[in-house]
Amino acid sequence: MAYYKKGKNNEPEAPVTRVRLPRGERELMGTVEQRYGGNKMLINCFDGKSRNCRVPGRLRRALWLRPGDVVIVELWELDKEKGDVIFKYRPNQVAWLNQNGYLKTESLEF
Repeated sequence: MAYYKKGKNNEPEAPVTRVRLPRGERELMGTVEQRYGGNKMLINCFDGKSRNCRVPGRLRRALWLRPGDVVIVELWELDKEKGDVIFKYRPNQVAWLNQNGYLKTESLEF
């Protein structure tokens, strides 16, 4: 027995996706460019800068990051060139961000 609404063609509607967005001035979205080892990595932030970021200890085992993952970075208070990775987007959330224009599409250089 289905407990969800059905669409026009008797197909279940897709669930509403709740996506966490950056809050405040210190949080930015970016993509993981390169892993350095341990808990450090290079992240291309959407403000155009590449930053050396780390995964804080409380999230070290919870976040498994690979190059190409979309994340939220919280900038350090004293050094704006470094930050902490505080959230990783799942594939359905990345699709929602693309659909609603939050992710900038990369243009080809050639």
